[in-house]
Amino acid sequence: MTRRSRLDWNGDAALRGTLDGAVRGLRLAAEHVLTESRKRVPLEEATLERSGTATVDESRLTAAVAYDTPYAVRQHEELGYRHDAGRTAKYLEGPLTEEAGTVAAIIAAQLRRSLRD
Repeated sequence: MTRRSRLDWNGDAALRGTLDGAVRGLRLAAEHVLTESRKRVPLEEATLERSGTATVDESRLTAAVAYDTPYAVRQHEELGYRHDAGRTAKYLEGPLTEEAGTVAAIIAAQLRRSLRD
């Protein structure tokens, strides 16, 4: 007895869905890192904290988290500055490194979701 199966492959739709999932995952992951880094940003008047943004370049599939004040880089890099309890230099680098597993899981979950939809 011969069994036959038929498979219809809609590759364009699958690729579109995967791309959408990757972009969604990058956006959520960047927002997660931004949220975690805001907990450590040196705080005087909250200007630095409010300047934080998370962006995604959909064409390159990259995400960025940035703080945009004239002193953001100096505050990040200067290890000798005194900060309030819980506030530190390396306020972006620390959370990014520590949350790498969570970031990967967020992106992976959105990719899996896009393949199911």
